[in-house]
Amino acid sequence: METIKIGISIGDINGIGLEVIIKTLKDNLIYKNFAPIIYGSPKVVSYHKNITSVADFPLNQIRSADQAQKGVVNIITCWQENVNITLGLASAESGKYSVISLVEATKDLKDGLIDGLVTAPIQKQSVYSNEFPYRGHTEYFAHEFNSANLMLLTSHDLKVGLVTGHIPLKDVSKTISKELIAEKVKILNKSLARDFGFEKGKIAVLGLNPHSGDDGLIGEEDEKIVRPAIIELKNQGILIYGPYSSDGFFGSGQFKKFDAILAMYHDQGLIPFKTLAFSEGVNYSAGMPFVRTSPDHGVGHDIAGKNLADERSFRNALLMAYDVVRNRKKYDIDHKNPIVKKERNFEDEVVREDN
Repeated sequence: METIKIGISIGDINGIGLEVIIKTLKDNLIYKNFAPIIYGSPKVVSYHKNITSVADFPLNQIRSADQAQKGVVNIITCWQENVNITLGLASAESGKYSVISLVEATKDLKDGLIDGLVTAPIQKQSVYSNEFPYRGHTEYFAHEFNSANLMLLTSHDLKVGLVTGHIPLKDVSKTISKELIAEKVKILNKSLARDFGFEKGKIAVLGLNPHSGDDGLIGEEDEKIVRPAIIELKNQGILIYGPYSSDGFFGSGQFKKFDAILAMYHDQGLIPFKTLAFSEGVNYSAGMPFVRTSPDHGVGHDIAGKNLADERSFRNALLMAYDVVRNRKKYDIDHKNPIVKKERNFEDEVVREDN
């Protein structure tokens, strides 16, 4: 079987991105069956290694992703100049190198030189410019791949997607439409099957307003937009239910009955998700032609350089990228001929540490 290659963009060099990358990759049992490739600078990696408790961290320096080897930490040098690292501070310089790493890794993803990409966190104000006019990774990838996608926060037993992402709260109600909800649900439904193995996943949809509008008493969007969208999707054969009031839905544990949940806006979905699964959560871009994951935390400027960062979310993001690449390969083979499916045995090939 051809070696699976997973790219890693280093994120904000003044944050905890490289710390969690190094802590994850210190043990090659994690990635003994695939090739991780860091896009960055050996000098910057070495600087951050000295902050961690990792004594030995050899790098296999390569010129191109097609030279990457599995079971070792590969690195592609994206710049040669020395970089001024100011831990814990946002700066235009840190934003510049965040973007260079991301752009180089994305180019290889587009060109098929890597199979998936894990993105360490970026500092949005540092990277935002005329050359990079995006509010985050999700918006950047939507533009680069000219593809609708879905921000999906995942853990072992919880998956929460978002209808709207990084937009002001005042714009949420005027952005939501039946068409947008339908688009996001279809992406989620397809991702559950192709990426995660839920052939007929059960999806719960949260209402926009408190108590899902109380039959129009607290806003009309749930009755005029959300509920009709659910009915239409259900008539198309999707196992979809709702709308549910977010507070009662999570407070009662009802979320455990579903394979995935669709929230209307960022904090509605991410507050309960991060409360329940922060240390292990992964941000996954569902619906894209390529696999991209990320840890579910930010740049961590408050703890940068203190060797306090928890690497579990990044480690899970790396392992999920590998798993989803394999799941997609299996799904595409099995569904190439809908009558005769080829049986493949994709046993678990990586070592995981229980969270």
